[in-house]
Amino acid sequence: MVLLNMYSISHFLIWSTAGRFVHTNWTLFFVLSIGWEVLELNLPFEFAIEDWGNKCMDLVVNTLGYYLGCRMRYTALVGQISNTTSQNHPGP
Repeated sequence: MVLLNMYSISHFLIWSTAGRFVHTNWTLFFVLSIGWEVLELNLPFEFAIEDWGNKCMDLVVNTLGYYLGCRMRYTALVGQISNTTSQNHPGP
């Protein structure tokens, strides 16, 4: 039983990119993430054939990727605000 595979990397990259650049909410993220895993149960392709442990880990990897992507967006926004503020009000 393999919990992580090469597709786990793509899951992480896709969801971290979505969290970083697409302004959505956690409810939509969970609907799409769980919906895709349910859809994979019915797809006739080799990449969709996984055991339940791997499907659960996909959801964990998706959540971790989305969370870190959202954190990167938040950090970038805070950096932009502080740069703008320091340019408008130079220090002593």
